[in-house]
Amino acid sequence: MKKTLLAMSALAGMVGALAGQAQATTADIHFSGGGVSGALVLTYGTATDGKYSNAFEVTNISGTFSDSNIGIADASVGSLVAINHAAPESTNLLAPDDFSKFGPLTGLPVNSNGFITYDNLFWPGGSPGTATDFDVGGGFLDIYGVMFNIGGGKVVDFWANGVFAPGAPADYGVAVGNSDKALDYVSGGVSASAPEPSTWAMMALGFLGLGLAGIRARPKAVSATA
Repeated sequence: MKKTLLAMSALAGMVGALAGQAQATTADIHFSGGGVSGALVLTYGTATDGKYSNAFEVTNISGTFSDSNIGIADASVGSLVAINHAAPESTNLLAPDDFSKFGPLTGLPVNSNGFITYDNLFWPGGSPGTATDFDVGGGFLDIYGVMFNIGGGKVVDFWANGVFAPGAPADYGVAVGNSDKALDYVSGGVSASAPEPSTWAMMALGFLGLGLAGIRARPKAVSATA
């Protein structure tokens, strides 16, 4: 019995350590369409947006990005563009607290007012509508999305337009720009895979399951006085 308790204690410690690392959750994402494609790994912890408690702040990003429209092939994804808590339009009451702007840039659609917006938020349960004049929701990103560097002074914004019909997949868009102009703007038609579970979380659960199975499988000790 004592050995069993010691084994369970050691197992709990190991799972606890893994669970601590699992708090930094990763999501593997692949997307393509409209001449753009990429493979991203988003990392997020327990911190959430100041307005939306179900929107987790992305803390790190890696992967590759391609845009055949402007000759970018397998560019390495660098750091996130830091959020700057910009003020949304006064009529937009649904924008997250982490709402941010990049720009002003030339070459963007008129309704963008010269800025690419982003918030670097990840929505595991799907995003709600986050703009008063565009309340369509759905997707693991919202309509502002995540913005990251790809080198050479270029940034990429990857966002979700939402789900437009019941049972349909979410639609996504991508914008590429530099310090003063938009280089490409794919407003929609980009599809994305559902994020895969965190590797650390799966390992923690796997170790716990194997450990408990091993303890249950041990034969019951026979009393020496029997």
